[in-house]
Amino acid sequence: MCYGAGRYNYKEVLHKSILFYEAQRSGVLPRNNRIPWRGDSAVHDSSPDGRDLSGGWYDAGDFVKFNFPMAFSTTTLLWGLIKFKDGYVASGELANMYDSIRWPLDYFIKCWDEQNKVYWAQVGDGNKDHDYWGRPEQMTMARPAFSVTRSSGGTEVSAETAAAMAAGSIAFKTKDPSYSARLLEKAKSLYDFAYHYRGTYTDSVPAKDFYASNDGYTDELCWGAAWLYKATGHHSYLQKAHDFSHSDSDEFSWDGKIRGCQVLLHEIAKEKHDTTNEHRYKRYIEGFVDNWLPGGSVHQTQCGLGWLMQWGPLCYAANTALIALIAAEDGIKTTTYRTWATKQINFMLGDNKHHRSYVVGFGHNPPVRPHHSSSSCPNMPAPCGWDQFDSHAPNPHVLYGALVGGPDKHEGYVDKRSDYIHNEVACDYNAGFQSALAGLVHLQARSHLPSVTPPHGCSGL
Repeated sequence: MCYGAGRYNYKEVLHKSILFYEAQRSGVLPRNNRIPWRGDSAVHDSSPDGRDLSGGWYDAGDFVKFNFPMAFSTTTLLWGLIKFKDGYVASGELANMYDSIRWPLDYFIKCWDEQNKVYWAQVGDGNKDHDYWGRPEQMTMARPAFSVTRSSGGTEVSAETAAAMAAGSIAFKTKDPSYSARLLEKAKSLYDFAYHYRGTYTDSVPAKDFYASNDGYTDELCWGAAWLYKATGHHSYLQKAHDFSHSDSDEFSWDGKIRGCQVLLHEIAKEKHDTTNEHRYKRYIEGFVDNWLPGGSVHQTQCGLGWLMQWGPLCYAANTALIALIAAEDGIKTTTYRTWATKQINFMLGDNKHHRSYVVGFGHNPPVRPHHSSSSCPNMPAPCGWDQFDSHAPNPHVLYGALVGGPDKHEGYVDKRSDYIHNEVACDYNAGFQSALAGLVHLQARSHLPSVTPPHGCSGL
């Protein structure tokens, strides 16, 4: 196998992806805010009984705080930090990453009312929010908060947030031991709540039109338990993870976590010399990733992108690339999976039919009109509204690092703000992508990055 220096500057993209998450911050911004066109916003977000719910990340190009995809994004980013920490070190981004990922974790701590067993799972009304185009700093619409309780249940969002906090406790164990311990205690009690008071979260939180749980909640129960086992070593969590682990899915995403859980369980089995479960979960992982490779059932575009669906195809490919890179680290088809994952990320950075980057502010001919409200607004005091939405001009502010949804199955793509299917950005779009980038920098640092050649006519360099 030949090894190379990398076709693109992965460290630069990693740096810019962290900036994207900083642009998504809600609440009172820190003194070291690096996004000059962003200011304090939604600082009075709260529950009806006055619980402070400020902070967290805005979901996408809008200003709702949907905890379900936010928690998935947080867990997935933490997975990359834990697994490929040396990639962040080599990029000079470790301190920025710790600062970045603490923002949603602090918010989740606020959202979990442990004493009353109430988890605040969303702030903002999706429909009313989408009637507004402008700056978050100037929002005037009501921002109601919605919770899941013992009577209503809300297993998906609760177990996913428990996973995020458990992963956070691992990531911060040496960085900030007291913060790590606090996250772990919150994770344990929130997972216990998710496990014992089961129910579909959209029965009580109005997110069905945006983030309906199509995969049910057993995958989150698996995922949360696996992370809690990694954080505690308590066998009861491992048994719960095994109980919920035996299902299939074509995706690893905000909705479907089972493939992530199976990767963790394979890793745990390998560490414990449990050959039966090691082989069992290896078969699950290979069945999933192989399906994305040429010859599998997932559609391959002209330039080699694994294309699963119309909405966010780059996100799904990046998430699968992350799974492939972690599986490769654990000894599963190492060369094949690293090569395929590298090609997927390279496609997003320029190795495609249009020889363009799909990352705002990076590479050749990147998107300049992402479907993102705040970056489409000129500097204050100039007004911002639907005229800016309809404008053909580039967004006045560069939303550095944001991965857009991506092309259609024939690699057709138009950089058009109103085309939210192909041009929206979102926290979950960048999560697997950023962690995969950390994985590629990790391979570079160890001289294990595969040297790949794009198909004929697909080179972006």
